[in-house]
Amino acid sequence: MKVTRKDLGKSQIELLVELSVAEFAPYIERGAQKLSETVKIEGFRPGKVPYDILKQKVGEMSILEEAAHLAIHKTIDAAIDENIKDQDVAGQPKVEVSKLAPNNPMEYKISVAILPEIKVGSYKDLGIKQEEVKVDKKDIAKALSEVAESRAQESISEEPIKEGDKAIIDLDLFLDKVPAEDGQARDLTVLVGKDYFVPGFDKSLLGIKKGEEKNFSLPFPEDYHQKNFAGKMVDFRVKVKEVYNREIPALSDDLARGFGLKKLDDLKKFFMDNMVHRLKQQNEQKSEIAMLDKILDKSNFGDLPESLIQHEAEIIMSELEQEIVKQGGRFEDYLKSIGKERQQLMMELLPQAVKRVKSALILKEIVKAEDLKISPEEIDQKIEDLKIQYKGDPNIEKMIKDAGYRGYLGNILANQKIIKKLREWNIS
Repeated sequence: MKVTRKDLGKSQIELLVELSVAEFAPYIERGAQKLSETVKIEGFRPGKVPYDILKQKVGEMSILEEAAHLAIHKTIDAAIDENIKDQDVAGQPKVEVSKLAPNNPMEYKISVAILPEIKVGSYKDLGIKQEEVKVDKKDIAKALSEVAESRAQESISEEPIKEGDKAIIDLDLFLDKVPAEDGQARDLTVLVGKDYFVPGFDKSLLGIKKGEEKNFSLPFPEDYHQKNFAGKMVDFRVKVKEVYNREIPALSDDLARGFGLKKLDDLKKFFMDNMVHRLKQQNEQKSEIAMLDKILDKSNFGDLPESLIQHEAEIIMSELEQEIVKQGGRFEDYLKSIGKERQQLMMELLPQAVKRVKSALILKEIVKAEDLKISPEEIDQKIEDLKIQYKGDPNIEKMIKDAGYRGYLGNILANQKIIKKLREWNIS
């Protein structure tokens, strides 16, 4: 096997691997054997079809392609290990067959991204201060008010819409007397008094009855998320389809009992504890970001592989999409609301992806510098915890059994451990 290494710059290496006719011959034999097990030819048992007859049936290139697949699978690891000894490979290599013809050497290319050289700056005694948790009484009052509203009793009303009512409407928006793009909604629910949609919209509904229509105009804010409406005077046509009177329960012990608690004070404490926990997590996250930013500022990086950045941007995009779907939205609607195509958003995510890649690489280097080890027992314990947590989930159970999962889990545990150490050294 002959391997030629070529440095492409920007942390990319290309390996050209050539197998001579003699070296490739055994793989042709095995490829033919494998194909003959799946091809039905009358008069021959599976796996016992002579080469010439198989060639007539499936074509010689089909045999050679199967042989190339087997050859790559068998030789790629050795080609990388022997020719990229001094650098760490990032991600999965890309493979492309570059020469494949009868009675010729077989040749393929391996494109590999390598981790850049990193000089880690100071990562101790950085003096990061974490904000104290402060819960505003107004936030507790707001939470209690929202809970009470969620328990409102609703009844159909024939009276004109008043403050606090719920209305079901059909809505049409017009720009310069022309129906606006994405400016139609049917059976839209509006809680009157919540400053729904744009400022002034709710008040414009006051006094309308079920079955009535009203036309009015309102200015949209300059920073409105739908660019075709932002900063413009828009005409509204509203038809009221239903009106509901809403009776909101008082903030009392009865309300608390609806949540399995005894007193209103218990409900207040429940919200207080939740807010303290949430704010503490937010403050911890902020201080960790500030800490990593300082470490990154003090460190130097070689060229980052573009494939690594692209992969990270795709992960961020996927996380964003999952979050929107989790909240009951559609990602396509979100893209439309911000006036961007998927590729445009991907480009905007690249700086964030670069930062995340750098942060991961820095943590890896600090783990090495501190000689931090994760024991097999720690990985075993984490796997047992995951088995209990995701019991009955076939996808998670399959992932846990995967041969490479222990290494992946070891990296996660090492990152968690080094973050804990970095917090001890840097955050007060």
